[in-house]
Amino acid sequence: MTEHTKTDGLPGIETPALPQVLERSRPRNERMAGDKIECNACPVLCQISAGRSGACDRYANHEGTLIRVDPVLFLRKTLATDDTPLVAFADRPAPLNDEGAASAEADWSGDLLLTNEVFVTGVGSSTTYPDYKPAPFIVSAKAAGVDMVTVVTEGIFSYCSFKVKIDTDRYLGPEQANVRAKGEVVGHVTTAEYGSQMLSLGGVHHLTGGSKKEGRVTVEMMESLGNKEAVELTIDGGSQVVIQAGRAPIVNGVEEQRMRVGCGSATIGIFAKQLFGQADEVVVVDDHITGVLTEHQAGRCLDMRRSGIKMRGRKSTPGRYFQVANPGTGWGGTDIADPLSIIEGWDAQVAWPGLRLLMTSTTGEHASWYVLDEALTPREHEMPADVRAVVARIGENCEPSLCTVLFLAGAGGSLRAGVSENPVLLTRSIKNALVNVTCGGAPAYVWPGGGITVMVDVMRMPDRSFGTVPTPAIVAPIEFSMSMDDYRMLGGHLEHMRSLEDVLRRGAWHNDGAPTSRRWVQHASVNPWPLGQPPLLG
Repeated sequence: MTEHTKTDGLPGIETPALPQVLERSRPRNERMAGDKIECNACPVLCQISAGRSGACDRYANHEGTLIRVDPVLFLRKTLATDDTPLVAFADRPAPLNDEGAASAEADWSGDLLLTNEVFVTGVGSSTTYPDYKPAPFIVSAKAAGVDMVTVVTEGIFSYCSFKVKIDTDRYLGPEQANVRAKGEVVGHVTTAEYGSQMLSLGGVHHLTGGSKKEGRVTVEMMESLGNKEAVELTIDGGSQVVIQAGRAPIVNGVEEQRMRVGCGSATIGIFAKQLFGQADEVVVVDDHITGVLTEHQAGRCLDMRRSGIKMRGRKSTPGRYFQVANPGTGWGGTDIADPLSIIEGWDAQVAWPGLRLLMTSTTGEHASWYVLDEALTPREHEMPADVRAVVARIGENCEPSLCTVLFLAGAGGSLRAGVSENPVLLTRSIKNALVNVTCGGAPAYVWPGGGITVMVDVMRMPDRSFGTVPTPAIVAPIEFSMSMDDYRMLGGHLEHMRSLEDVLRRGAWHNDGAPTSRRWVQHASVNPWPLGQPPLLG
């Protein structure tokens, strides 16, 4: 028995000991005041005074007992209301009403628990640190008549990051450029994707490989981003952006509205037939591929007359031009404000006075209408209604601009040891599609290759799923669900398994008369029910 408060079991409950122990502390040494207790839920080992919480704000000293401050989160398939009340665990079992709360009825019936509609998440469940302990919850339940086991914990992740997809044509910054929060480097710009700019934020080197300030700012940024809060970032050599999961990005103070329907070439092809007969030439400005209708294969298939336009940039294939301008926040994700600046001139032997020219961006947000005069100089005119309708159609086909935030983490030794005495068997079982991995009940994609590298959309996770410890590291929920037979085969901690009925009846903690809370939320309809679903494997 070590001389500090432990979080690996529960006092006062029959043997074998449950996975979480909250013992009244004894002084670790003479220098620690007698009214303090030491928390070993993470490597920091806070010495917590009575009535105070630790550095992570997740554990507190309640009259000499270490308690978990946050409620444990339970998912329910159906809730009568959107309320998510805090319900104290009671010594006396009580049924649940339709809201997922304990009812006032004195008599309890197991049938009223509706355990087939309940899933225990890792949010608020506690960790396995210092790694030798079984997971806080090892819960047995039935799903479609099959005996199932879900191993539930909160992971302390240093090897973790967020991959952020920002739907915009605006230039955010050069690839590999540093991304900063409060002046500290917290990530970098990665490869652009179709209609989106991509950032990689956080990661072990920013958390622990730099200065203390860099680590602190990084972990604060990551916690906010994972909890669906707005984060302000600055990109070296690029833009200032505000990103928030599920919201439109704000680039240099302007909220984005649309992501492009396609590149300039694709936009030409999609709308060629609708523009045919309405314009003599169409140029779709794009920082990647700028399209020119009469030269494009779509224009040739429509037997359009060549216009004699001469474009800047590097010609790729007919009607497709690279590098017509530098990336930027102007037309089509370029740095231009005047679209005519990408036209070098007109072939006098081919072009003609009165030629009608439409120039538009890939989102339709920028569009201008020109007619060539006698000197073959484009003069801006009011756009005809039929042409304006096609430009509006381009905009209609652009999806709303959003920020998508994906949490990416490696489930290391401590997590696996909390599931099995032989952790590699868990890894193999996941790769063999025997174990479903979820994060707060949300489906997690498991990357191929070695280890357990998971990725999950934070918008599909419950609110406030992420926390921190000041090592610094991110705390996030993770659950492993499998059949009872498979859990037995991978060497699971069967002696610490509890029924779901028992978890609902007695809760996760027993704090010598200081009950903590549980929180109920309705299972998100976009997510499959965690039990009985195949894993998302690479």
